[in-house]
Amino acid sequence: MALALFDLDETLIAGDSASLWLEYMVAEQLAPAGMVAEEQGMMSLYHQGKMDMHQYMAFTLQPLAGRTRQWLDSLCTRFAEQVLRERLYPEGLARIEWHRERGDELVLISASGEHLVAPMAKMLGMDHCVAILLDEEEGMLTGQTRGTLSFREGKVARINQLFAGRDNLWQGSFGYSDSHNDLPMLRAVTHPHAVNPAPALRQCASELGWPLWEWQLLP
Repeated sequence: MALALFDLDETLIAGDSASLWLEYMVAEQLAPAGMVAEEQGMMSLYHQGKMDMHQYMAFTLQPLAGRTRQWLDSLCTRFAEQVLRERLYPEGLARIEWHRERGDELVLISASGEHLVAPMAKMLGMDHCVAILLDEEEGMLTGQTRGTLSFREGKVARINQLFAGRDNLWQGSFGYSDSHNDLPMLRAVTHPHAVNPAPALRQCASELGWPLWEWQLLP
């Protein structure tokens, strides 16, 4: 049984769940409309490999401060069903099933918040969900994060934490991602795959001879 690590945004779904979530909150009048333009500026830094993820999370979590976890989980489940489900790539779903039939251990791993990733992990029947953890005090969200962020090298660190003590953890493992920010994870696995890769990852994957896969939504 091998690990199969799937990134979420732009890998299994067309789009970025955090950006779509902010637009959803604006539409639901839960966040000011002006946040969208500022978030897009931060996302441009992400694609350049220059994003400060702590700063990004602190900004995008502002509207959630003081809310209850129960309220957030309910809203995010509805968001996943209404917005994200239709953005899933059929090829990605087929690959998940291929791993399931092999008996591999399925992990949805993302640099988005756990409130967005967990509903998708449940929807997809994944064995594990690794995402950025949200801080809370007495059941109320603080608008901050906690623990190691599952971003860049943090994804490898979080996998090592989750499976601490397992021998030969990375042996025979698979990884799927679109972003050069996931190069640490893709270099850690035995079988890396570049899915709908951004230019920087495409170049790196081509040089290293990694599979380049293009997944598309059904017309």
